[in-house]
Amino acid sequence: MLPDIRVRQRDYLLEISRALTEELDLDKLLGRILKYAIEMLAGHAGFIALSNQQARWFLAVADGLPEAIQRYLNTWLEKIPPTQEPSNLQLSELNQLLHQISMGTLSAVGLPLIAQREVTGFIYIFRNYQGVFSANDRSLLSSFANQAAIAVRNARLYTEVNREKQRTDAMLDSAADGILILSPDRAIERTNAAFARLFGLTQAQLQALSHEDVIRWAKPPNGITLEKAEAGGWPLSPQAHLYVEGDLERSGGQPPLPVGITYAPLISMDGTLISTIVTVRDITRFRQADELKSEFVSIISHELKTPVALIKGYVSTLRRDDVQWGSEVMNSSLQVIEEETDRLTDLIENLLEANRLQMNGVHMKKADANLYLLAQRLAERFQVQSDVHRIVIDIDQNFPIVLADESRIEQVLSNLISNAIKYAPAGEIRISGQTLPDQVVICVIDAGPGIATGDLPHIFDRFYRAQDTSRKTKGAGLGLYLARAIVEAHGGRMWADAKTDTGARVCFSLPRD
Repeated sequence: MLPDIRVRQRDYLLEISRALTEELDLDKLLGRILKYAIEMLAGHAGFIALSNQQARWFLAVADGLPEAIQRYLNTWLEKIPPTQEPSNLQLSELNQLLHQISMGTLSAVGLPLIAQREVTGFIYIFRNYQGVFSANDRSLLSSFANQAAIAVRNARLYTEVNREKQRTDAMLDSAADGILILSPDRAIERTNAAFARLFGLTQAQLQALSHEDVIRWAKPPNGITLEKAEAGGWPLSPQAHLYVEGDLERSGGQPPLPVGITYAPLISMDGTLISTIVTVRDITRFRQADELKSEFVSIISHELKTPVALIKGYVSTLRRDDVQWGSEVMNSSLQVIEEETDRLTDLIENLLEANRLQMNGVHMKKADANLYLLAQRLAERFQVQSDVHRIVIDIDQNFPIVLADESRIEQVLSNLISNAIKYAPAGEIRISGQTLPDQVVICVIDAGPGIATGDLPHIFDRFYRAQDTSRKTKGAGLGLYLARAIVEAHGGRMWADAKTDTGARVCFSLPRD
């Protein structure tokens, strides 16, 4: 039968072994180990020091030591140089230091904590009376030190893995693109918040589904699907990554979403598939950009083709050698050529202006601007261009002076009057002004068909032209886009009213200060 002391020692070692398997919180684990070691060696105090990731020493846990001694020990530990060799630990110097601090009233025993030949720290146990720790005490503490070293290593590995998991979770949750992680049988193991929002289900709901439940195409996509690729030997085929584009069907009756999906396999060392990382990107903007580019090419081609054809036709006619043209025909032909050349110049200037606006914004040269005189001058200029319209100024002569780039505001107002003449077959075009406490408002109202409700949200977009009027009138769809940009650069805003019985009404505001 074992003596009581051996039974207690065995129980303590069993407690340490249990703590190793049950506790992964390093601070709690070290506290339990130190507590058992102090009790088993009939000590009164103790501490465990560890080295951090920079191989510098610090006091990890202490029991029974006054705060002043702990602070002193921490200061001393910071001065110990990094080491991986147990023989290099300055334990003898520490023994002398502790002896001086206690004025010889403490006896201590300390051993390094070594796991896989790496020094992770050391443990010290104190008794508050004189006496030497026996060889059995040191042997017993050595078994504790070995256990503690293993515990520290395991807890640190756990902390590192947990920190890496938290970092991975943060990366997934902060990613703008939707991400799915698939098992080898295509079940969804993990998804992020971005994909949940994109698809319309919660992350918990998605993890109960498979790839086939979620990735469903509204029409045949562009590229090789995952199913076809796996049938051809993927991911062990030379093509490591897959990319496919199409319209993804979504839950809750939402419209299909244009997406680009990339499949990246995660392969083990023995060549087996561990998981598949699926990245889902919303490509709505890219598709809109392609559509805008196609629309731009179509509009500009049409707008350039007409004046070029007219210029070429009149020049070719005038150059004929078999006909002598009279002065009236010559002047009329040259007038058409001049008008179409001006039209080409305006189109090119608008395109350059739109490009400058997109790259650098609008640059203003502000000064005092009299909007009443500006409106009157433009009304006179445009009135001579039309016999079927009557341009009326409804602005008070004492209209407030505003700080603005007058040439730019003239460009805005000219565009609005020109549009009114273009889209209203005949009738009155009224330029009105309203004074508010902090701003002035200028509106151009015509007697035409007005703006359709469906076109209203888009009339200020680049290259946008209403379908029912684009076939009847010329234009590249840049005028209102540039006009709004100019107004907003002044700190104002621009808007249009829905279709009414009185025709179209387009307004802009400018700050009075």
